[in-house]
Amino acid sequence: MTGYTERLALARRFHTALISRDWEGLRALLCDDVAWVLPGDNAISGRIEGAEAVVAHVRKIASYGVKFELEHLLVSRTDVALSLHNTAERDGVRLDEHLATVCRVRDGKIASIETFLSDVEGMNAFFVEPSMAKY
Repeated sequence: MTGYTERLALARRFHTALISRDWEGLRALLCDDVAWVLPGDNAISGRIEGAEAVVAHVRKIASYGVKFELEHLLVSRTDVALSLHNTAERDGVRLDEHLATVCRVRDGKIASIETFLSDVEGMNAFFVEPSMAKY
């Protein structure tokens, strides 16, 4: 089992890779069979499976101009979570949500991710494909 300091360091590296757009660094933190579940009914919702797909999905989220402000790192006996405040503005639509991204850890890497949101409706309004945007 990975110790709590190692899990916290893993979460810090995850956040650092995210904000610095270090996609190769992010990929190195993930198990090959990682899965990520995001709530809502929008362009980034659903279940994403596989490390390459998760990295591509994070790139898609970042392409919307999201700022990922780390508020807290939380550790359990076996896993870690990031408490984030995500903000962005695009085409007059504003994203302002608090979330917890829970990372299950296996062999020192992230094996699964589940995101919990404070504002699913806001996420649905913000993360639309450009052709679906309301102008």
